[in-house]
Formats: sequence, C-alpha cells, structure tokens
Amino acid sequence: MALLTPLLAFLYHLPQVYKWLLKPYYVASLFMSIAFLMIRKTPGICEHLSTQREDGNPCDFDWREVEILMFLSAIVMMKNRRAITVEQHVGNIILFSKVANVILFFRLDIRMGLLYLTLCIVFLMTCKPPLYMGPEYIKYFNDKTIDDELERDNRVTWIVEFFANWSPECQSFAAVYADLSLKYNCAGLKFGKVDVGRYGDVSKKYKVSTSPLSKQLPSLVLFQGGKEVMRRPQVDKKFRAVSWSFTEENIIREFNLNELYQKSKKLNKTKGDRSDKVNESQFPTVPEEEEPELDNHKETETKKDK
Repeated sequence: MALLTPLLAFLYHLPQVYKWLLKPYYVASLFMSIAFLMIRKTPGICEHLSTQREDGNPCDFDWREVEILMFLSAIVMMKNRRAITVEQHVGNIILFSKVANVILFFRLDIRMGLLYLTLCIVFLMTCKPPLYMGPEYIKYFNDKTIDDELERDNRVTWIVEFFANWSPECQSFAAVYADLSLKYNCAGLKFGKVDVGRYGDVSKKYKVSTSPLSKQLPSLVLFQGGKEVMRRPQVDKKFRAVSWSFTEENIIREFNLNELYQKSKKLNKTKGDRSDKVNESQFPTVPEEEEPELDNHKETETKKDK
C-alpha cells in the first residue's frame, strides 16, 4: 500500500509532470540523474569501463552498483512518504539520483567522479527550479510595507509566509499556499508573503532564521491586530524548528481557517451595511407626505380666488 499510493498520485498528475519535464531545469536534471545509466549502457563507451562482474561484461551493472542503487531507492521511498506535492516527489528522486551518480562515478573512476561532482556544483549555482506562477490571492511585502499593512486595520487577520526563493521547501509549498489563498481570502482574512532571504531585517525582527540548518523555512505566522498569535513550525529553546508537515489539512486545522473565514465573512457584511448607510445619507429620500400638502395648498388658493 505504501508503494501503491505514491504510484497512483504520480499517474494522476502525469500530465502536469510532463509540463515540468519540458522546462530547462528539469530537462538538465533528468539527464544528470541518468548520467551513469547512459554511460554504463551506451555501446562504444561501456566497453572501456571497468567492472567487477564475474562474466566480465562492462555494459551491465555489477553487484555493488545494484546494491548502491537499491539502498538509495529505499531512501527516496522514505523521503517521499513526507512529501506533500508532486514537485517534492520529483525533487527527491532527482536529488538522490545525483547522489547515487556521484558515488557510482567515484567508485568507477575518480576522474569521472570529480568531473560529475563539478558539474553538479555548477548546475546548483547557476540553475534554479522554476517558481510557481499560478493563480493566487497573496500580497507580497518588503521591509518597508509589512509593518504598515499588518497594523492598518485591527479587524483584519493576516497569515504571512516567510520564505526564501533558494529554499526547495518554500518552492514546493508555494502551490499549496496559493490554493489556500484562493479558498479563504476575503475582506477580513488575507494572505501575504515576504522574502526573508532578500530582506534580512525582516527575518531578524520576526525571528525567522534563514539558515538551512534551522529548518524554519517556510514559516507561517498568524497576525491579529498587528500582533503575532501563532506560528508554524514552532521554535524550541535552541532556536530550532520543531518538525511539522506543511500539508493543506494541517494548516486548515492548526490555524482554524474555517472558523476564521466565517468570522471574516461577517466583517465583510458589516462593511457592506456601512457603505449602504453612507450612500443613503448622501442621497436622502423624498417624504411621501409632501405631495398631499401641495394639493391642499392648491385647494386653498382656488377658494380664495372664488
């Protein structure tokens, strides 16, 4: 069952996976992930490789290579059990495939291992995974606008994501957060984002560490009346994030989004009622009794004439 669920999820999202694979980042990652496989199986190249097989066939995996691949496949399965989105599943496969390639190339030839490791470092520094560009109701803050916006209206509740573009966890969470904003955004409940990787003063003020070791990215903070009410993940005394899964179900439950949404809709109605009253005061209605008074006045004038 543990294998069947990820497989069904992958098949369900297969058309979307094709779109990702057509992007340059994923095309290059795919070729780097299967680099050892291509070299080991390509005729004309594999004949010149060393092997530990008993039959001496250099164009097939030996027992140690199979063992390495099986071990890293088990690690990928364990990591994907905590994955939320398809991007995370694909990202885990690509990451550990590159790790396997590094080990296999170093075992085969140290020169090939150094060359492949150099390519991985250059790729990591120059290429970044594509950012989420789908629909969302999210306001992006900078170091000058976040405080003013949070304190502008005490009746408005804000959920703010502190993220960094270089963080794979933030990139995979972007689609989940955008979907929540589409479902729950309204006049009294709004969603925001601020890039703490770019604005260091914001990360210091709101105590969100950008270190990869702290595991505080992404961080979701709930603000009411301009003050922090709760955040996920929580931070312990050593300023390390407590492990927490950023699934849509967990966020809805922990932040009481359904209850907050119902309260925010009431705030929306009160704003609408006030605007109607303002419009009525600007354009007063004419009393109905004015017309008969005009008629009586006309009758008195006719009697006097007579």
